[in-house]
Amino acid sequence: MLTFAPLKARYDELRSSEPRIRIRDAAKKLHVSELELVELNLGGDVVRLSGDWKELIKRLHQLDRVMALTRNEFVVHERKGVYSNISFFKDGEMGVAVNEDIDLRFFMKQWKYAYAVRMVKPKSVLHSFQFFNAYGEAVHKVYLTPKSNPIAFHQLLESHRAANQKRLVKPKQEKTLKKASSKLSNPRSRQFQLDWLQLKDTHDFYPLLKQYKLGRLQALQLAPNGYAWRIQNSAIPEMFKTVSAADIPIMVFVGNAGCLQIHTGTIQKIVELEHWFNVMDPLFNLHLNMHGVSEAWIVKKPTADGVVTSLEVFGIEGSIIMQCFGKRKPGLPELKEWRNVVEKLSPLAEES
Repeated sequence: MLTFAPLKARYDELRSSEPRIRIRDAAKKLHVSELELVELNLGGDVVRLSGDWKELIKRLHQLDRVMALTRNEFVVHERKGVYSNISFFKDGEMGVAVNEDIDLRFFMKQWKYAYAVRMVKPKSVLHSFQFFNAYGEAVHKVYLTPKSNPIAFHQLLESHRAANQKRLVKPKQEKTLKKASSKLSNPRSRQFQLDWLQLKDTHDFYPLLKQYKLGRLQALQLAPNGYAWRIQNSAIPEMFKTVSAADIPIMVFVGNAGCLQIHTGTIQKIVELEHWFNVMDPLFNLHLNMHGVSEAWIVKKPTADGVVTSLEVFGIEGSIIMQCFGKRKPGLPELKEWRNVVEKLSPLAEES
């Protein structure tokens, strides 16, 4: 790991040559974590925080309307709204914020470090709270908007200001992903398919994968006939354009190991720029790096409310990076309009 002075010099040089580079991309180019670049400004525009992150999250409603940002390697999900209706369970290991605008799932074992960050832009100053895991990867960020309460931001900052503001965080080395079992015997594959067909809730799918020690992609390849099929990667923007034109409300899930963020509603403004597919709506922004997409699938899961259909997108490293559903609530069947859209998306077999 580079020491402070050499890293700062290399980061300054990179930003000088690429003024628009985002900090996560800069960290990747410099072979360090994003957290290490954030810590370069401790004592200046960055303040290390301490305390119980759950208590800080519960007080975020004091900020009024903010922008919540959750991302993984290839997708950025931004949603404006107010943090409220927050609760934690499983001894504080998991939490939820269930609202029409800010809809989040927290996995608190991943929340290791936090900072208050001030970023000077050409025409504005951005204030944010940023949370990181033990590996220096950002799990969630909260940005003030013109409709936020800056006084509350500074009060929260001071109430969680860490006593030690020296550069001291040394993130763990990047973890190696565990590979799931690659094969099931024929009888066990058949039993997996039978268990799939007996699902009662979409949330039961993950425990099913754990039971059979399967990765998600492996499971889709073993799905019962007609319950999962691969589509062209180009069908992802095709889906967004179709639901936008037809004004069909959808749910867009994007997450990482520490946080899952959900948008529910219609899609309005779509912008495609080079390899980036973007949704640029007033309250919801999505940025999908199509170069990072490896596979896209349509997946059907039985539930007590009928079959639920999703579009699932996987990154080049093999993990799921985005899921999309038709708008629905427990106890109600999925929208027929949504099902019609996804069942007509271009299957992989048609790709030349």
